Amino acid sequence: MENGESQKRAHERLDVWRDSMDLVEMIYRLSAAFPDSERFGLTAQARRAVISVPANIAEGAARRSTPEYVRFLSIARGSLSEVSTHLQIARRLGYTSDLSDTDRLIDTVFARLTALMNALQKRGEK
Repeated sequence: MENGESQKRAHERLDVWRDSMDLVEMIYRLSAAFPDSERFGLTAQARRAVISVPANIAEGAARRSTPEYVRFLSIARGSLSEVSTHLQIARRLGYTSDLSDTDRLIDTVFARLTALMNALQKRGEK
């Protein structure tokens, strides 16, 4: 009998993917409080960027080559930096104030993405 963990897709077993999914929820809740005038601006941009993070991790994990996997992780990391910038803009505009939990999770996801990229690249060099 297999456990539930072994039945998951490769990306679903990654802590970085699970953390990035938590970040999606966090950003959606946070951006729901942005002004209605930002619905097609900052709100949409932040949501699009944050969705891109776990989506690119998943797509990379499904690729057959390590260089492709690393490339998709790099795209995810770029999207994560975009999310961070959107949140800094929201803070400057007074749409939100305390982002300490969000900032911590962004830092965690960024570090985990970097570590995974480094491990994959090292493994590919052998």
